[in-house]
Amino acid sequence: MRGLTHRSGIAPVIALMAISGCGGTIAANVPSRPAGTLAARAPVMMFVGDSFTVGSGPVPEWETYASQAARRLGWQPVIAGAGGTGFVNEGRVGRTFRESFEVELAWRPPPDLLVISGGHNDRRWSAERVRHAAEGLLDRVRGHWPDTRIVVVGPIWLDDAPRKAYEVRDAVARAAVRAGVAFLDPMDRRWVTGKRSAVVLPDGVHPTRAGHEHLAAWLAPKLA
Repeated sequence: MRGLTHRSGIAPVIALMAISGCGGTIAANVPSRPAGTLAARAPVMMFVGDSFTVGSGPVPEWETYASQAARRLGWQPVIAGAGGTGFVNEGRVGRTFRESFEVELAWRPPPDLLVISGGHNDRRWSAERVRHAAEGLLDRVRGHWPDTRIVVVGPIWLDDAPRKAYEVRDAVARAAVRAGVAFLDPMDRRWVTGKRSAVVLPDGVHPTRAGHEHLAAWLAPKLA
């Protein structure tokens, strides 16, 4: 867990989330399946994210933490986004999370749950701009799918994160609090506990398949 010197501003955010009921383990608002019966339709969980969510290097989309978390829960995953993208950052594909939502997801029937995961690529932008963009996306989703449960997952850093990453994390958390949705913080955990190469690819940033498994094992129970 990171020192408080790197987490300026997060304590009020956590307090707000506790007051609003958005902190900690959250329910996905999906009907439970009675024992011994088969569901007529598995719940649908959509994701908007960056390369951590859609896959990178030797890890394809169907082996990312997003797909693995859905499989653990018995849900149908629909994954949108692209590497290098963020709430503000457009990456090489030239679109933000909001634009990925519009192009890849908004035309579909509403899912049971939408997970918006990212912020890693937004560290070059001001925290205020990131917060404003995140608020705009959440407002857009809420207006388009008013009955869909929304969860925001902050930036993923498997190893040491720069100070600016914490500012971005706090900005995204504040946007989630304003929207009244749950915020989950991957930066509040220590992911490398043994051999670094076991969970981090040689690029020093992205997860190995085992790293994605760790992320999915953390995320799935919070959505169940």
